Amino acid sequence: MTRLIKYLKPWSFWVLVILLLLFGQAMADLSLPAYMSDIVNVGIQRNGIEDAVPGALRPAEYDRLALFMSEDERAEAGAAYSLGDESTLPPDEYARKVDRYPVLASTPLYLLGDLDGPQKERLDQVLLRVIPAVAGIEQATPDQLAQLGLPVPAGADPFDFISALPAEQLAALRSAVREQAGGLPDSVLSQYTAAWIKAEYQALGVDLGGLRMAYMWRIGLIMLALALAAAAASVTVGLISARIAAGLGRDLRRWQFERVESFSAAEFDRFSTASLITRSTNDITQIQMLTVMLFRFVFYAPVMAIGALVRVLDMDRSMLWIIAAAVAALLTLIITVFLFAIPKFRVMQRLVDRLNLVTREFLSGLMVIRAFNTEKAAEKKFDLANMELTGVSLFVNRVMVFMMPMMMLIMNGVMLLIIWVGAHQVDQSRMQVGDIMATMQYTMQIIFSFIMISMVFIMLPRASVSAARVAEVLDTEPSIKDPPVAERFKEDLRGLVQFQDVTFRYPGAEKDVLRHISFTARPGQTTAFIGSTGSGKSTLVNLILRFYDATDGQVLVDGLDVRNVTQHSLRGKIGYVPQQAVLFSGTIESNIRYGREEASRPEVEKAAGIAQATEFVSASEKGYETVVAQAGANLSGGQKQRLAIARALARRPEIFIFDDAFSALDYKTDVALRRALRQETAEATVLIVTQRVGPIMGADQIVVLENGGVAGIGTHAQLMKDSEVYREIALSQLSQEELAS
Repeated sequence: MTRLIKYLKPWSFWVLVILLLLFGQAMADLSLPAYMSDIVNVGIQRNGIEDAVPGALRPAEYDRLALFMSEDERAEAGAAYSLGDESTLPPDEYARKVDRYPVLASTPLYLLGDLDGPQKERLDQVLLRVIPAVAGIEQATPDQLAQLGLPVPAGADPFDFISALPAEQLAALRSAVREQAGGLPDSVLSQYTAAWIKAEYQALGVDLGGLRMAYMWRIGLIMLALALAAAAASVTVGLISARIAAGLGRDLRRWQFERVESFSAAEFDRFSTASLITRSTNDITQIQMLTVMLFRFVFYAPVMAIGALVRVLDMDRSMLWIIAAAVAALLTLIITVFLFAIPKFRVMQRLVDRLNLVTREFLSGLMVIRAFNTEKAAEKKFDLANMELTGVSLFVNRVMVFMMPMMMLIMNGVMLLIIWVGAHQVDQSRMQVGDIMATMQYTMQIIFSFIMISMVFIMLPRASVSAARVAEVLDTEPSIKDPPVAERFKEDLRGLVQFQDVTFRYPGAEKDVLRHISFTARPGQTTAFIGSTGSGKSTLVNLILRFYDATDGQVLVDGLDVRNVTQHSLRGKIGYVPQQAVLFSGTIESNIRYGREEASRPEVEKAAGIAQATEFVSASEKGYETVVAQAGANLSGGQKQRLAIARALARRPEIFIFDDAFSALDYKTDVALRRALRQETAEATVLIVTQRVGPIMGADQIVVLENGGVAGIGTHAQLMKDSEVYREIALSQLSQEELAS
């Protein structure tokens, strides 16, 4: 997949937007367990009392707290609280305070002033240690007080005794009691503090039910807003991810198609047609699906896992070993599956290629299969390819199906461990119930992050193979390229073709296909190439079209080496009719105009007339608008050849190449077509590849090929006299009388 990252560059901005949205979604999701813990710990257990700083205190309780404060702490508390009643408070403020603390109507109270964040935080830390100390003494029995060095009689107020202690004893007592309270976790201290503040609020007449509900509503609305924000971010990320993946798939298909268009015959020999089709469809679909998964999960899951781990560490580290064990088990499972899956996915893609190849062969050769009654053999061959793919697919799916139950087993085991350990922690007053619930939520977020990543890993092996296959096509440089600085054809030479000591060998082959070929084909002349099968006739004309480049020597068109001009300008001079007539889905007219899009209707009809196609075109109900099926499947071989010839004629080129283009024509049509061609191509260079002597007896020049070399060049009469190879070919096809006529 890394080889395709560069193709995401056009979507860099949207990828950044996705990252920001995913980060925001992760932060929102990570905040929800903490707020849920607050609802349980603060809203339910502590009646909505959020911190250790009460809003009001009775003078007696304030004095008790002051006993256990240092001088600096008392000064800070004195700056925060002030004694207030009707005479000291403005009427509006007094009314609000009485509404909240009804006892204020009859008794002055110490009221909390407006504090900034740091001030309140410092006071909270002080009272978090002081209030549990006061609460502990208030609830202590005489025996427990005696252990602290306070021999207080039963029924007496211990704080009267404490206030009368000498300064040194009071300082020692303060230190001992606060040190004992400081040994407890903050969560437990918060519970003790909240219980004391709750009792104080009850004494002040505070509506504790209203206080709890106000807190619950506030936290609930925050959680709702966060959940909605996370959902909106998730939907937006899904939409953008889908658009990016679809755009990437579209561009990869287009870039791959454009790259394949630039391939020479050497590259086509490397990639099969079935494989290129699979790479453009199935492989790119796999990449699209993985791209969506990457944006939705791979960026999101690590943020969630790390964030949840940080939150757990900040909350309580006693559960860390459980999470570590779960992560280790998950990683072991994922890596094991990953190692098993990747090799099989590579095999699977090769088998998909093979199945496509077999299917394509059968569909294109269905008539032959039926003609020879080999349907059973064809079915057997297809079943073999199909069953091999099915077997590998089943193996991979079994491995993947094994993952989810194992992950759920790990997750449920972790939940049980957390409840078991957490219950003991609560029983020992070391944790709160809300903290256990939050820890469970954070642990589930960590595990689900790994499950999300594992879902990507399920797709990653196959998609990575697909990405490598697509990248292989995109990274393949065509062996035939236009020169950096191309030469221009001269106007005074039009259609001159020259071979100067040309030798050619296919890439990777050990032997030359053509050896030291030299000849000149001039405008207004017909040059024919004849030879036995495999002698190199079609390869020779492919060098003119620059489907391949000569290994040695030069191929010249209009005096220029074909390697020094652009392929577009070179092929613009040539009208090519291949051995196998290739037509495209569309109409008869569109196929003839394929040679020159701007050709007028009269020009199309003229080309069809010269190619002897008018008769069967006119016989069709729709004429030139007759639909041509894919690859011309609804036309005969002769009809396809005539339309291919008409297509070349409509181009009006300087050079005509007919590569065994008359093989499917009957004798009458062949004669009429050649007579019409002779008039139409009188000023052009005509190159004919053939295995039949009869049609080329009147050629201006015949090049005889044998085993890749020139066995003779001349007219028919000259070759019959001087070339034994040509004479053998001619006599094998025609009688002496026919050859002499």
